[in-house]
Amino acid sequence: MHWQEYITSDPTVCHGKACIKGTRIMVSVVLDNLAAGLSVEEILTSYPSLTPKAVQAAIAYAADLARERIVEMPAA
Repeated sequence: MHWQEYITSDPTVCHGKACIKGTRIMVSVVLDNLAAGLSVEEILTSYPSLTPKAVQAAIAYAADLARERIVEMPAA
């Protein structure tokens, strides 16, 4: 999966936040919906301009970010 085919960042669209190409749907919105427990089918129903591959690209994008960024975790 090459998420770069589905995700773009344009300073004139949604303040430059990562969006699904050709839409104003931010990647964070897709990920928030998945994190809230919505199925891909439910997300596609809510956002008809999305495709299953665009949702997969959002996940791949997040995985790439997680590999590149260290987030401090509270001690157990």
